[in-house]
Amino acid sequence: MSFMFSKTYTEKRHNSLPIHHVRGTYYEVGYNVGRTFCGLINTLFDIHPCLNKVYIPLYNTKDGQEVYDKAYQTVMKYYPQYIKEMEGMSDGADVPFYKLFLLHLDDILPVCVGEMKEGNEGQGCSTVCLNEQHSEIIGHTVDSLKEVLNNIYVVKAHITESHPEEIFTAFCYAGFLPGFTMGFNNHGLTYAINPISAKHLGKGKLPRAFVARALLTASSLESVEDILRCNGCGIADAMSVNLSFLNQEGDRLFHNIEVSPTFPVSNESAISVKTISSGGVMFHANKFLRLQIPEVEGAKIESSTVRQDTMKKHSLVSDKCVINLLGDTSNRKYDIFRCMESVWTIAVGVFDFLARTWSIYLDNPKLNDPVVVFPLDHS
Repeated sequence: MSFMFSKTYTEKRHNSLPIHHVRGTYYEVGYNVGRTFCGLINTLFDIHPCLNKVYIPLYNTKDGQEVYDKAYQTVMKYYPQYIKEMEGMSDGADVPFYKLFLLHLDDILPVCVGEMKEGNEGQGCSTVCLNEQHSEIIGHTVDSLKEVLNNIYVVKAHITESHPEEIFTAFCYAGFLPGFTMGFNNHGLTYAINPISAKHLGKGKLPRAFVARALLTASSLESVEDILRCNGCGIADAMSVNLSFLNQEGDRLFHNIEVSPTFPVSNESAISVKTISSGGVMFHANKFLRLQIPEVEGAKIESSTVRQDTMKKHSLVSDKCVINLLGDTSNRKYDIFRCMESVWTIAVGVFDFLARTWSIYLDNPKLNDPVVVFPLDHS
């Protein structure tokens, strides 16, 4: 498959979202996901510009191999079960394991070998939490490199090997572990992720993709915070998590948690928790709003600032207002619903806690119906 053909193919939005139901051990779940979606995984890996032009060439250097090896050893120490899941996916999709792992390392490799001066513009996402009497909503745009467009799926998994057993539903980029975009689990945890480009990333610490995967096991806010702190190690790269628990007692509460490698370096992540109570609203993009951690300058910071300003022009009082915000294309350069030259909104998710549903759109939600609406339970 030529790069030009693949590029043209991916730029046409498809009104299709495959959903895979799978049950078994970590390896079996990974294997069946890889086997089922081997075409999508291989297509994305063939055309992914960061993987082919940056990560693999750096992996083939002495410094790059050292960063890779230290990250692998750390993940094996803290989350060996997710290595098993990736090994299953590698075997099922017939993709070399190191390529899977490189994508999960993300910016860690180029930053730690000194080959990255600006943040990865291809990582976006805008999230709004609205906590009104008649609207309890998390709305989220999944933004990524345009090559990711259509190379996506939803995994509904039941992992029987874990104790307690893991049961979750997650939106996934092809070849990525579940958890890094948006999803929910059988404990009622519902969340969406915003990647952030911290300036000083942690060599030999836990990549955020694995920490996000671990969130699918969380049963309380305390367990979420424990996972994000990564005690004894710390997270390697930054993100924010927007979440609520479906069946919590009392009034609805949303939480935004910023998490980052510490600077100066320590063996625990830096975290900041903000709670959105009844009558509140919060918007988060791809920069820190509270943590005082150095960030990489570049288009991502500028884009996040512009999207934050765009949000302030909206009166967010209802479900429809959230849809209008997530579909906003008024800025043109840094829209909230994005179709830039390199960055596209791949999907939009709306978690409605009153209706107890998760709606997924594959095109502008102002102009299109959701492709699928999931009930927020695993009964």
